[in-house]
Amino acid sequence: MNVLCIGNSFGSDATHYLHGIAASAGRGITVVNLYIGGCPLSKHYRNMLSEERAYAMEFNGQSTGFYVSLKEALLTREWDAVILHQASPVSVNYETYQPYLNELAAYVKKLSPKAKIVIQETWEYEKDSNKLASIAYTDPTAMYNDLHDAYQKAAKDVGADKVIPSGTMFHDLIGKGFAVHRDSFHASYGMGRYALALLWFHVLTGKDVTDNTFNAFDAEVSPEEIEAVKKCVMQF
Repeated sequence: MNVLCIGNSFGSDATHYLHGIAASAGRGITVVNLYIGGCPLSKHYRNMLSEERAYAMEFNGQSTGFYVSLKEALLTREWDAVILHQASPVSVNYETYQPYLNELAAYVKKLSPKAKIVIQETWEYEKDSNKLASIAYTDPTAMYNDLHDAYQKAAKDVGADKVIPSGTMFHDLIGKGFAVHRDSFHASYGMGRYALALLWFHVLTGKDVTDNTFNAFDAEVSPEEIEAVKKCVMQF
């Protein structure tokens, strides 16, 4: 399976362990994340129009040092799934998604007609953090509710084939008392990134993750956390 994420640092978080998790399950997934830090859909749209080599290409969770255009990336291979998401600070406001999301989805379908269009839901920030306050929220649940509603509209508007409910999963894990952030908004290098990638694998392949043995983490993930992640992922 070939997976392309048109993303930012949240795409980096979600794809970092995906190749390894798939390999542990005996599945081959090649994943590319097109990285620009904090990149919103409006900037992806401008890059689409300009065909600028603006994206640092991350391959199977690792930086490559190569820069590519959106067009080059879409034409480089036959993609099975192309993932789109909004930049997290503006993900709560659906007016920031359009018309850019619809235009990007149409562009993907034109250049990679066999690819499924997949929307990744981003996630809430940490309680009492400056980052949460910077977007005028005091309650992470309120942020989650707004971004969740926006992503539901996004998926409907583009006729998405699938939604990866990363934000809902993080909301559930946080509600159970687990820490999934590393700096109040990005995913932690251990449990957070592991949970995202395991969810991506489950949603994209439909495979059960209960017996997945992947454990090559960049930060410690306890057996309790691994079990909690697997149970949470299997709810979706």
